Parts: sequence; structure tokens; C-alpha cells
Amino acid sequence: MLRRTPPSPWIAMYHSVDTDRDDPYRVTVTPDRLDAQLRWLRARGLRGVAVRDLLAARARGSAAGLVGLTFDDGYADFLHHAVPLLRRHGCTATVFALPGRLGGDNAWDPLGPRKPLLTAEGLRRCADAGMEVASHGLRHVSLPPADDATLHDELRGSRDLLHTLTGEPPAGFCYPYGHVDARVADAVRDAGYAYACAIDPGALSGVHALPRVHVGQRDTALRLHAKRRLHALRRRAPAGPPTAGARAS
Repeated sequence: MLRRTPPSPWIAMYHSVDTDRDDPYRVTVTPDRLDAQLRWLRARGLRGVAVRDLLAARARGSAAGLVGLTFDDGYADFLHHAVPLLRRHGCTATVFALPGRLGGDNAWDPLGPRKPLLTAEGLRRCADAGMEVASHGLRHVSLPPADDATLHDELRGSRDLLHTLTGEPPAGFCYPYGHVDARVADAVRDAGYAYACAIDPGALSGVHALPRVHVGQRDTALRLHAKRRLHALRRRAPAGPPTAGARAS
């Protein structure tokens, strides 16, 4: 008999929090919209937490009411706009940073607009505010086509730099562009990361291929409710202990 497995944890994927409406990639939410989305969570007895804390709570059997919150790319506006709102609502989050681009900008987005990234001091302030600082690689490059040397630098190099900057080795990794295959997921596990976030990992499953739900400026209460319900229906966790690079049968 097939075992019925619980759904994968609900993890929301954000990027930038800014008032700039020039947003060709739809990666920006305004502070007012994020405030409304966090109020929506709290009004339903839910609380946003960092992915590291969400997974630890699931392991203890105490994750009811918890939702993972992630912010990709390490934009400086995470510290200036998101952190105050998260703290106001009693939430935390994971910021996936790029230690190879500290103080730079999102040069990988050809359509712009240019958005400043967190500095080393900004990352430390995020950690001091109770946020999880995790890795998005060094420079925001697609990893499946990368050679072994580049893959090593992006995974182990970024982990070492973040450890030096924050005093704590990052537990998590996020695949740039959501691009992942079995080779990359296994390399992430071997580099020492306890978990990794994707977008839609396809046939991959386990804690090193966690799916996430994009949350953007258009997501009002009705859309958030629908996305949460659909996630529970579409993404089921694998039976048994999760493994890196494991393929769903």
C-alpha cells in the first residue's frame, strides 16, 4: 500500500521590496503590499519564519502554522524595507545573498532597473535582526551548465565567505534562476548545506530541492489563499527521510 505523505512545506519566494514600479521581471513588491501580505498571514494564525527554522520545527513536529519566507538576490532593500515589516509582524525570513557581488547590483538582469545589493555590513545587520543569511551562490550564475571548478566556487566559496562575514556557516542555498539538476543538488549537499530552495524542481525532491511559490505585487488575499491551497495539492513531500538529488518515483 502506498503511504500518504504530507505536503512539502509552504515556502514563499520574494525578491525586492521597493516603491519602484519599473519592474519588467515582476520581482518587486511595495512595502505596503508586503505589509498587507504579512497581515493576511497573521490574521489566519500563520507566522512567517526563516526556512532553517521551518525545517527544524518540522523535524520536531511543531511546524503547524508556520510558513517559510525567502528573499532572493540579497537586495539592500531587504534590510531597509522588509526587515522592519517582518519584525513588526513577529516574523523572520531567509535572505539568499550573493557574497561575490556585495555592494554591487543586479547586473544579471539585462532589462534592469539596477538595484543595489547588500554590503557585508548590511548582511551582518540582517543576521543581528534575527534573519537567516543563506547563499545564492557567488555571482548569480546558472549552475547546471557550470564546470566543476565554477560549481565548487559558487557553492563552497560562497559558503566560506558568508561564514566569515556572519560568523556562522549558512545552512541554506538557493539555486540562481531556479535552475537545478541532480548533479547540482548533490554538489549542494556535499558542500555542507542542510537544505536548498528551488522554484519548481521537477523530478527532484527532498530537502535539497524544496519547491517555492512566487509571491508578487499582484498577490492580494484571494490570490494568496489560492496559491496556498494549490501548493498543498500539487507538491507532496517524499515518503521517508529526504535525500539530496533524490528523484521522485
